Amino acid sequence: MNHKFADIRLESVPMGRDLLIMITGGEAHIGAASTAYPAAGGAEVQTSAVPGHKEHVLTESLAKRAAAELSRTVTLVMGIHYDGLTREEIGRITQRTEELMDEFISSARHLKEGGINPCQH
Repeated sequence: MNHKFADIRLESVPMGRDLLIMITGGEAHIGAASTAYPAAGGAEVQTSAVPGHKEHVLTESLAKRAAAELSRTVTLVMGIHYDGLTREEIGRITQRTEELMDEFISSARHLKEGGINPCQH
């Protein structure tokens, strides 16, 4: 199969000072959740994965990065499913989720610098 992964999306929900981020694509579901919080030198992370799912490989690093760069507690939930993926397609999904996080962090920083809550966009 040749997937374009255009339906992979990132949504955020502010929860007080904290942040819930959801990344879904294909057949959306909950595959893994990682909660990261600022700590000395970056962030600490705790992850829970549904057996048989691989999203934790992505949620851990993305949540940790968001918490460290935005200085807030972040829970990232991910569920991406497409049938019959190749290694190349899995690599493209990884790249797409990283690009979405880059865009989100950049937007959140820009809004924060303007004095606006970065989650209200």
